Amino acid sequence: MRRVLFLGRQTADLIAGLSGLEARAEPFRADGWSLEPDEVGLIVADPSLAPALAAPPPGGLGEAADRIALVYRGEPGDALDPFWTARLSFSLPADAPAAHVLRAARSVYRVLEERDRSARDRRELLARTSEIRALVEVGVALAAETDRDALLETILSRARALTLADAGSLYLVSEQGDALHFALAQNDSVRFDFEAATLPLDETSIAGFVALTGSVVNLADAREIPGGAPYRFDPAFDERYRYRTRSVLAVPMRTPAGRTIGVLQLINRTRRVLPDAATTAFLRLEVVAFDEGNAEIARSLAAQAAVAVENRRLNESIRALFEGFVDASVTAIEQRDPTTSGHSQRVALLTAALAEAADRADEGPYAAFRISRQELRELRYAALLHDFGKVGVREHVLVKARKLEPDARRLVRARFDQALLSAAAEAWENAARGGWTEDRLAAALAERRAEIERAWKIVDRADEPSVLLREVGAGLEDLRGLTYRDAAGGLAPLVSDDELDRLSISRGSLTPPEREEIRSHVTQTFRFLTRIPWTPDLARIPDWAYAHHEKLDGTGYPRRLTADTIPAPVRMLTICDIFDALAARDRPYKKAVPRDRALAILEDDARRGAVDADLLRIFIAAQAWKNAGLENP
Repeated sequence: MRRVLFLGRQTADLIAGLSGLEARAEPFRADGWSLEPDEVGLIVADPSLAPALAAPPPGGLGEAADRIALVYRGEPGDALDPFWTARLSFSLPADAPAAHVLRAARSVYRVLEERDRSARDRRELLARTSEIRALVEVGVALAAETDRDALLETILSRARALTLADAGSLYLVSEQGDALHFALAQNDSVRFDFEAATLPLDETSIAGFVALTGSVVNLADAREIPGGAPYRFDPAFDERYRYRTRSVLAVPMRTPAGRTIGVLQLINRTRRVLPDAATTAFLRLEVVAFDEGNAEIARSLAAQAAVAVENRRLNESIRALFEGFVDASVTAIEQRDPTTSGHSQRVALLTAALAEAADRADEGPYAAFRISRQELRELRYAALLHDFGKVGVREHVLVKARKLEPDARRLVRARFDQALLSAAAEAWENAARGGWTEDRLAAALAERRAEIERAWKIVDRADEPSVLLREVGAGLEDLRGLTYRDAAGGLAPLVSDDELDRLSISRGSLTPPEREEIRSHVTQTFRFLTRIPWTPDLARIPDWAYAHHEKLDGTGYPRRLTADTIPAPVRMLTICDIFDALAARDRPYKKAVPRDRALAILEDDARRGAVDADLLRIFIAAQAWKNAGLENP
């Protein structure tokens, strides 16, 4: 810090011969004077300065006014302006000895210096506090940002704001560690079209050198690179956009483990220059070098940015891992029942399309409905995994196409074949004993064969998974008394009571216990999904998947929930699950129905209050199957 002593004529004579006051002495001029930013000023005045001190300073001093003090050696009646009165530290008689004046000057200097030191400390503390607050705010913003592009924009824009950089760029080291991706650029002075590029990871560029060595590069002028430096400045951007790159600060983005994952490069630090009132009234900006404080801030921000980018990469890796797990799980489900292949994926696409359509609704009960990207992801996973519990259902039940299982059907058919053989043997035996004619034998054989074939046709028709016709049911009852002679020669039922009970199933192909086993997949799904340690943003997946067979009127399963306990995402999943089950490809136990028929069935469900009528209208109006890319589901 420098000290300035402004003196009046008489006072200058008094202390001219005194030594020991380390200061630059200048006469006080009424027509103007000023202090440099690192100076404190003391005015030692005598009556010759009374006219000048009776008026305020000729120009605004700003914060420099706090670094000025006054020692006045004059007459008691001299009038001073309030500005000077406020800065009067000592008032001495006009005949005060020079030693007293010098002692007062030294005393005031000590006060001025202490005051200025405290002010500078306060300013530095405020500046540091402001920087720390800004870095904390940046850290919070980086931690909260989930979008990769927005994250990079935040990193670069905050770094430029903290260092007053006119421009900047951000580079990321490839995950393989063999290249440098030019990920982002910003510039306040010129408009340009950003083009992503990949650079070799070597020391020929400033960014490459910083990435490889972990060093900080701080250049006052990019075109004046120190001799011996391996890197060079590429003027291509400057030449293309008529820009002038001067000061450059490049810092590595390093993780806490010490791995460099990118480079933050700041360009052209700017400084506002106060106008010279004699020439212009406008502020102007000038490019200056980045100082050590800028480098420290940039390093701190780059470290935070490295953590944020690394966390983002880890999150993306975890998400990709989870996506792979979900896909593998869905594949495992569908491999057990190839006839339903693609069902889970289609239901997920349809549900997401319906949710987005409901989000866009501007009238009706869903006008206020909104679903975030995160919630949409959560719903998509619930839809993908809604049938996972089918891995716990026995395969012969899961893919059962007929009322009789394949082995049971083959066994029944074998009995019918045995019945035909035994009928022929019995006819030949009766013919031999009774002396039948050939015609009578043929007629008896034909009658018995026809009876057995009629019985098989009833079995075959009843074995279909369609609705059991009344006449077929009556025919099954007639089979209860039908017998045949087995290989041991004894009489046995042609169709067992258990087989007849299975063939008598009125709708579909499943017995009541098998139907309950199929329905148990919902509970199995819930049990499986609840074993996964979901993050809070995915915590509702088990509950949503658990409820996909519930109906608003309480007729669903397994818990018979009602409308007030079934949230909108589950209602969407239910509609899309039913639609795809009806309209998708044929299954062994049922034929696919046309889209219009599938929608009509859903509308019937809506009319009786089983599914959400408002969501179904949105589903149909938005043609969700088209938005899901399923023109022909």
